[in-house]
Amino acid sequence: MEGRRVAVTGMGVVAPCGIGKDTFWQGLCGPPPEGERRVFDFQPEQWFDNPKEARRTDRFSQFALAAATMALAESGDPGADPSRAGVIIATGVGGLSTIEEQVRVYDGKGPRRVSPFLVPMMMANAAAAGVSMRFGWQGPCENVVTACAASTHAIANAARLIAYGRCDAVLAGGSEAAMTEVGIQGFINMTAISSLGISRPFDVERDGFVIAEGAAVLVLEEWEAAKARGVRILGEILGGASNADAHHITAPSPGGTGAVACMELALAEAGIGPRDIKQINAHGTSTPLNDAAEAVAIEKVFGTSGPPVTSTKGVTGHALGAAGALEAAAVLISIERGLIPPTAGFAKADPDMHIDIVHGEPRTWEPGPALSNSFGFGGHNGCLVIAPAD
Repeated sequence: MEGRRVAVTGMGVVAPCGIGKDTFWQGLCGPPPEGERRVFDFQPEQWFDNPKEARRTDRFSQFALAAATMALAESGDPGADPSRAGVIIATGVGGLSTIEEQVRVYDGKGPRRVSPFLVPMMMANAAAAGVSMRFGWQGPCENVVTACAASTHAIANAARLIAYGRCDAVLAGGSEAAMTEVGIQGFINMTAISSLGISRPFDVERDGFVIAEGAAVLVLEEWEAAKARGVRILGEILGGASNADAHHITAPSPGGTGAVACMELALAEAGIGPRDIKQINAHGTSTPLNDAAEAVAIEKVFGTSGPPVTSTKGVTGHALGAAGALEAAAVLISIERGLIPPTAGFAKADPDMHIDIVHGEPRTWEPGPALSNSFGFGGHNGCLVIAPAD
């Protein structure tokens, strides 16, 4: 990425397999949770001074505020001029639970009983707005809504704000809480969700994803400023990319052509080649078409002897617009621990896929540049290149 270097100095995670960085990592390296991928132990009151404020905040915004709070707790105050401190929090759906609840209120109790907080709770930019107000960050406050690629796009866009000199610090990531009755049924009826409720990325018997909720937020800073204040740098954002398949509203382009181009663009912005990548955190949703297209695309870019590939969705499930941020966090912890988390649910290789799937147990690696992929409905593609701090 041309311009100033971009450091990651903090992260916060709210995931079905754990709240907080350490618990999240333990979950990624263990067996997948049984049943739904909800964040069952999330207590919103813990993250708000006023219980009334918590009730007036949709669950996806609650997750984002919690993750941002954890990220800043690890990073400490970057000390940036508030006008040069930005927030980009992505989502794929936004406040679906609020919409669904208030439609029922309208239908059952009449129009005058609809909450005056409906719009500020449901709007997709509510999480970004809430985070900026909580911490007084007055720079660009934006929201990305590009389905399952949203938070990967958010982190890449945030890094560019720093690289190009507009911001000195940005809180970037994504949040999703779309596990409502209607939302889940919509995915079921389009046959996107696993009929058995099992997420098994790249497995020959995969039959759909397992829907999830969660959030992750990173603190991005200008590299020299982070070094000057003595904070521990967790990693560096080397580059990213965004493009479109322009093919189909849900299916990937044949042969993964859009994914190939996106990965190549990300490597070009990072200034590295395919052989420099030492790990790929795949989109790996566990759907038949998307996993097949991604595997073909990875083989086209990296060859049959490419880097190890993992999909953390075997544990986390698919958190839609928050997925890319959760996976970026997983890559950063993988760098810190010197381990690649396994692809839970993977048991039998698909003979049409020629990629090195990490499975069974965590694999040791010599941390180096890693690629995180996100490919969303609508043909939105996003890739991010993350490297160790050294």
